[in-house]
Amino acid sequence: MKIGIISDTHDHLTKIKEAMDIFLLHKVELILHAGDFVAPFSLRFLNDSGIEWWGVFGNNDGEREGLLKFSSGRIKEPPFFITLKEKRVALMHEFEPVEADIIIFGHTHNPQIEEKENTLVINPGEACGWLSGNSSLIIFDFSTFKPQVIYF
Repeated sequence: MKIGIISDTHDHLTKIKEAMDIFLLHKVELILHAGDFVAPFSLRFLNDSGIEWWGVFGNNDGEREGLLKFSSGRIKEPPFFITLKEKRVALMHEFEPVEADIIIFGHTHNPQIEEKENTLVINPGEACGWLSGNSSLIIFDFSTFKPQVIYF
């Protein structure tokens, strides 16, 4: 099973479309978005990808009602917990230590993959590229348990 991990899309439609194309190319089965979608119209490519997805609200997600409506309730308050291949995954925007096998967060706009006290901590960086000039996401292959940062 491959998971696509993305965060901080900040309405950048071109980059969101490119990210979905990368996820389709890698045949991901699930997308996890760690927040900062910003506006409901930015959900179009996620919804149209045909890939199951879940997300959490970030600190720049002001139109919560619209985001909830256009996501069909797939955007949750953080931390949102999901079990994947018997691993407890916590999805959030701003990092907070919680009991989980994998913590996925965004907010810093910097990619990060590290192990902290038997918990794999993952930040895909910013998909929008607004702050760093670099757009990034993560493909996480659960069969090898190796996340890979992809710049696009």
